[in-house]
Amino acid sequence: MAKGPQKDSKNKALHTKLLKRKKAKVQEEKKERALRLKEIITKMNQQKKDDESDTQSV
Repeated sequence: MAKGPQKDSKNKALHTKLLKRKKAKVQEEKKERALRLKEIITKMNQQKKDDESDTQSV
């Protein structure tokens, strides 16, 4: 009795590895983008605060 064709586990393992790598890359980009946005917001808030203090002191 033939059991059928051999499964291609090597290809499946490679595919899984590539998908994990892709997901990790997307996750890292999301974190970097969030951090960059947070820095920009902080900088803008600081600039706004400085502008308000300049107008009050004059």
